[in-house]
Amino acid sequence: MAWNNWTRKAAATVGSLALVTALAACGGSGAGGGAGAGESESKAPEDIQVGVAMPTETSERWIADGKAVKSQLEEAGYSVDLQFANDDIPTQQQQIDQMITKGDDILVVASIDGTALSTQLQAAADAGIPIISYDRLINGTENVDFYVTFDNYNVGVQQATSLLTGLGLLDADGKKTDKKGPLNIELFAGSIDDNNAHFFWKGAMDTLKPFLDDKTLVVKSGQTNIEQAATLRWSQEEAQSRMEDLITANYAGGKTKIDGILSPFDGISRGVITALSNAGYGKSIKDGLPIISGQDAEIASVKLIDDGVQYATIFKDTRKLATQAVEAVKAYAGGGEPEANDTKSYDNGKKVVPSFLLDSDIVVKDNIKSLLVDSKYYTAEEVKAGRSK
Repeated sequence: MAWNNWTRKAAATVGSLALVTALAACGGSGAGGGAGAGESESKAPEDIQVGVAMPTETSERWIADGKAVKSQLEEAGYSVDLQFANDDIPTQQQQIDQMITKGDDILVVASIDGTALSTQLQAAADAGIPIISYDRLINGTENVDFYVTFDNYNVGVQQATSLLTGLGLLDADGKKTDKKGPLNIELFAGSIDDNNAHFFWKGAMDTLKPFLDDKTLVVKSGQTNIEQAATLRWSQEEAQSRMEDLITANYAGGKTKIDGILSPFDGISRGVITALSNAGYGKSIKDGLPIISGQDAEIASVKLIDDGVQYATIFKDTRKLATQAVEAVKAYAGGGEPEANDTKSYDNGKKVVPSFLLDSDIVVKDNIKSLLVDSKYYTAEEVKAGRSK
């Protein structure tokens, strides 16, 4: 019989979603477990509803992710229950509780706080609902079955590499140049409660370390650990405020200038740019703005890169990430398990979560067309306007 998507499932297993028959009852071991042979069979897509929990609609990136996951799941024949939590942890907890109560069969979760969903995921495990962690690893629970993301350490390497290239310390091939320091930089990190922020930071700092050790790069504020550099909820406003404080405390009077900013996200980059422009650094790199990195290729920042304001961003194609999430859903719905390409890197404190990692790209002015326009991620008109349709 087909399960009603608006009621709790009568029975399920974690390795697959069971089709209950009159001849065999289904047993399961909860999320992270597996079903015995002959205990279940696959369900058709039209009989499955997938709950998709996204962190916020205040970020262009997460809006794009939500749309991409929903559209690809619907194209594959699944019903989709898409919810955005507006960066409020209790809201996301409530949304996931409701997805379980309604009988959603599989959950795709991009968490706000990777440690705040243990109760909800235990309830999902008890109901036999597979959990796919989407881009942000959910920590502190065994009840996470699979993780789809980008190679987040390498994203951090790319952020730092773009900064070094923009400063002229590396050439286009990634080789050291003859340029000498010291050059002043300041460091920004993501939200401390986001597991990815730590991977980005480590990748970036490992890349910058030789230049910091030999004093080619100097962090004049002395704020060189992630706790000092963190930006709660990746907030543009908080980044602007911290940049203003850094300027006042370390660069007042214009005697010492800032040459570069490590930024892990385009929203943070825009906040930093506002603070720097207000402090007299100009409106573009040509006018005196520092070299500033970024991430997520948000259309507003892509325009800034095209206009010579922000130097670079990291392009993580949300369409590819959505595709991997859909592939994981298909595997669970078909009675199997998703294919992982990494089974070592992502330890959430309770288990190493099998993962599928995707590659990312550095975007600068010269490759906006080849990476973003030719791939139809954005149109040339959207880049020019700084707004997506």
